[in-house]
Amino acid sequence: MAVAVTTKTAWKLQEITAHSSNVSSLVLGKSSGRLLATGGDDCRVNIWSVNKPNCIMSLTGHTTPIESLQINTNEELIVAGSQSGSIRVWDLEAAKILRTLLGHKANICSLDFHPFGSFVASGSLDTNIKLWDVRRKGCVFRYKGHTEAVRCLRFSPDGKWLASAADDHTVKLWDLAAGKIMFEFTGHTGPVNVVEFHPNEYLLASGSSDRTVRFWDLEKFQVVSCIEEEATPVRCVLFNPDGCCLYSGFQDSLRVYGWEPERCFDVVLVNWGKVADLSICNNQLIGVSFAQSTVSSFVVDLSRVTKLDSIPHGLIRDDEPLVPPTPTGSSLRRIYDRPSTSCSKPQSRVKHNSESERRSPSSEDDRDEKESKAEIQNPEDYKEIFQPKNAICRTPPRNNEPFPAPPEDEPVTAKEAVKPSQAVDVQTPLPKQELPDPVQRPPIASSTPLTRTEPSVIPAARNEPIGLKASDFLPAVKNQSQAELVDEEAMSQIRKGHETMCVVLTSRHKNLDTVRAVWSTGDIKNSVDSAVAINDLSVVVDLLNIVNQKASLWKLDLCTIVLPQIEKLLQSKYESYVQTGCTSLKLILQRFLPLITDILAAPPSVGVDITREERLHKCKLCYKQLKNISNIVKNKSGLSGRHGSAFRELHLLMAVLE
Repeated sequence: MAVAVTTKTAWKLQEITAHSSNVSSLVLGKSSGRLLATGGDDCRVNIWSVNKPNCIMSLTGHTTPIESLQINTNEELIVAGSQSGSIRVWDLEAAKILRTLLGHKANICSLDFHPFGSFVASGSLDTNIKLWDVRRKGCVFRYKGHTEAVRCLRFSPDGKWLASAADDHTVKLWDLAAGKIMFEFTGHTGPVNVVEFHPNEYLLASGSSDRTVRFWDLEKFQVVSCIEEEATPVRCVLFNPDGCCLYSGFQDSLRVYGWEPERCFDVVLVNWGKVADLSICNNQLIGVSFAQSTVSSFVVDLSRVTKLDSIPHGLIRDDEPLVPPTPTGSSLRRIYDRPSTSCSKPQSRVKHNSESERRSPSSEDDRDEKESKAEIQNPEDYKEIFQPKNAICRTPPRNNEPFPAPPEDEPVTAKEAVKPSQAVDVQTPLPKQELPDPVQRPPIASSTPLTRTEPSVIPAARNEPIGLKASDFLPAVKNQSQAELVDEEAMSQIRKGHETMCVVLTSRHKNLDTVRAVWSTGDIKNSVDSAVAINDLSVVVDLLNIVNQKASLWKLDLCTIVLPQIEKLLQSKYESYVQTGCTSLKLILQRFLPLITDILAAPPSVGVDITREERLHKCKLCYKQLKNISNIVKNKSGLSGRHGSAFRELHLLMAVLE
């Protein structure tokens, strides 16, 4: 009798080198779970079939790095937004450019296709949201209300609403027909990274950098519940197709949530690092992440994940009494009214006999769109996935087979289910650290050999001290027979360098005490002066992190002292220092740059005005320092990811200096 082989709950499917430069964005097709699009700093959009090593198609035309991507519901169209603010829509089946949409003044941070109309929504670093008619190639409406970059956009399943999430800590709900805001949801204390509508009910989920997931009732416009147990920012969320639970992607883990009441049903450890997108197909969850030029895909077997309607008998996951699952479409919360046909109300304004217009660029953008190309790299895969429109089979086909699960490495399962109160204990395994693998696993497909380079910026969220290795504190074992060490020898090795570290920390503590003594007198300027005089950037960062929390503490005197320190922080190799510098600079620009420019532009006063002369001197000093910093900001605005977005936002704010 054959012994049943235990398979993994989560495993790495593939790793590919997706671009010749850094990958800046990616998205999965939600219908098939097999289509992957990646955007890079090389200004290309590459199309892939998940678990195949070769690129199917490469879309060109953008002249700046790709910042955002989205694939429409039937996976026939793809839209890409660039760093310059331009948007391009390609027809994947026809393998050609469909539209070029211009209007945003800064990075495109978010995109979404209308579920059944020919409309695209775009959110930008310029804080605006635009609704575009793809057929008529025009901006239908502009929604203004956010004060910072719009990070995520989602249309409701019935196509009547648009939800937006932004760095200003808010989630807004827009009525498309009325062209105005319906409600603003506040409660997050950090940038909101993602929003997602429940597939059936009037419910919205949002995930934020404040490490919380919040659920909002769209009928009563109030918070349903909030889950606050996490140790890393929420990167992506996805409801189960039947709406029974929410999957949340975190650093190296997948969590399964319920919202009435709030609870964590399951936690699955997946070594995917910073997961960027999720999709579900064949009862498997596909997750993708990227680092530099590499894209990795992972699979989680949902049949082995505990959900609301699949908790094993006799096993209770939390202290709440188990409630029988509410059937989908219950009367507890309203359900979306979907139209019976594919023609939505706003779409009816557009002529339907526009196939020729859909297939050929219009004259005003003729030259621009002719420069955009769809280079088919792999004709066989292209024909298999993007069949002609007249074919009987659907494209991509829905009848994909599930990915086979590899056998379990060890008797201990790779999945650990915990209560919400225990989540912190298993939250963050070391990134990119694979489990021991004595069993031969299938080879990971790779298009080109991978090259690993050390990051030039030391990340803020790191799991071990910089420059320290555990092996450095242990005596070298010359041969295996000498494995056992004398206690005294081991202790002397462990304590090596301990005294030096204590001296450094004691000195820093003393410096902070000095600054705190001045701070207690209520003199903020002298406090900052004393911190700068110590000549230790770490002390300056600690102080700025406090001052940044209360904008009213900032005065023009303070700016003249802090700006030279900000110049140093922006060039630091430590990400946390750079983040603090960006935050302080943004506060100064928003509060004082208009004042500085107005005073410098004002005509000279008649007579002697000592106060005005002093203010003018400070403004000139600040202006000179800001000009120096603007060169640094401009040079760093080409970086990819959230780091680059912060510098691009600062570059926009400093445009008046040029």
